[in-house]
Amino acid sequence: MIIDRIENSHLYHTLHPGFKRAFDHIHHIDVDSVPVGKQEIDGEKMYVLVQEYNTKPFEQGVWEAHRRYIDLQYVVQGAEGIGYANINHLGQGNYDPNKDFLPLHGAGDLVTLRSGCFMILMPEDAHMPGIAIAAPAPVRKIVIKISIDQDETRPPA
Repeated sequence: MIIDRIENSHLYHTLHPGFKRAFDHIHHIDVDSVPVGKQEIDGEKMYVLVQEYNTKPFEQGVWEAHRRYIDLQYVVQGAEGIGYANINHLGQGNYDPNKDFLPLHGAGDLVTLRSGCFMILMPEDAHMPGIAIAAPAPVRKIVIKISIDQDETRPPA
C-alpha cells in the first residue's frame, strides 16, 4: 500500500508499467466534472470508475482484495476512512473471478484518505473503502483499475 498526495505521483511512475499512464489520466481530466461511471483507458488493461457516495459506519464496511488488478484510489472531494490489512492476516472467502473480488473478514487498521490524496492497493492489500471519519459524508473518488499484467491481451477470466 502506498498513500501520498497527487502532486507527488511522479515518484511512483517506475513502480509498475501502468502507473505513469494512470496518473497522467488523472492529471489530464477535469476530476471535478468527469461523469460518474466506468470509462475505459485501455480496454480491460486499465479503466476508471468515477464514484460519488456517502461514507458509511465502520460496521457496514466490507473487506475486499483483488487478484488481477491494482487499485489506484484518488479522493477528489471529501474524506474517507479506508481499512487496510495484508490479506494473510484476514480470513478469505470465495474469490469471484468475474468481478475480481475476494471477500475477506477480520480486523485491520483504518487510515484516512483526504481530498487530494491517493492510495495504491496491490493484490496483497486488503481494503475496506468508504468508511465515515466522524459521520457519514459525501465523497467523490476516482478509482483506476490497473491490470497487474500490462501485456495481457484478453479480458479477465
